[in-house]
Amino acid sequence: MNFGVVGTGKMGREIIETFQDVGHKLVLKVNSSDQRIDGIPDVIVDFSRPEALVTTLSICRDYKIPLVIGTTGLGQKEMEELKKASIYFPVVQSYNFSIGINLILKMLSQFSIYLDGWDTEICETHHSHKKDKPSGTALMIKNALGSDVPIHSIRIGGVYGDHSVIFGNAGEIIEISHRALSRKVFAMGALKSAEWIIGKAPQFYTFSEIVENMKGVEK
Repeated sequence: MNFGVVGTGKMGREIIETFQDVGHKLVLKVNSSDQRIDGIPDVIVDFSRPEALVTTLSICRDYKIPLVIGTTGLGQKEMEELKKASIYFPVVQSYNFSIGINLILKMLSQFSIYLDGWDTEICETHHSHKKDKPSGTALMIKNALGSDVPIHSIRIGGVYGDHSVIFGNAGEIIEISHRALSRKVFAMGALKSAEWIIGKAPQFYTFSEIVENMKGVEK
């Protein structure tokens, strides 16, 4: 497929490399100071900044193509714009495109009811340049738990993403955690989403839905 990328920072470059490694062709590249077009894309991928959303949606409308977006720090207004846009073209949105995190979200939504009355807290650590605090992933975990639990955020070094949910009572502790070892895991999730969404009807999709539809999970 032909693909376009909005944002050419570290994550954008990882996405480009991951897509090209399996034979997909980069035909559109947008950053804050430049735009290069070498053909018509089949899909746009945006893991950049919230302020780029206007440009991203404009490109998708112009070409009538799907969007895969993993931008963090989106507010209510931006999410409403995405959902309005999904009337015209399909959108896959998530704050975390790792398969592991999305499996944990599914597990938490199913079994956390059995831990009613336990103390519960979320801890998340990211690199020192990450601006949003708490992370979008931590908020997804909180939503999966269905309760207003405390979130502790650490911004230090070059950590790609560590998330833990800790349950405790007077006699025992349960901890569920996930660690991203590289940006590659998020780029692979974006790739699966881009390949999946082409040809789908205009609608607002989540990466969790795509993970649920997988017949198997790659090692």
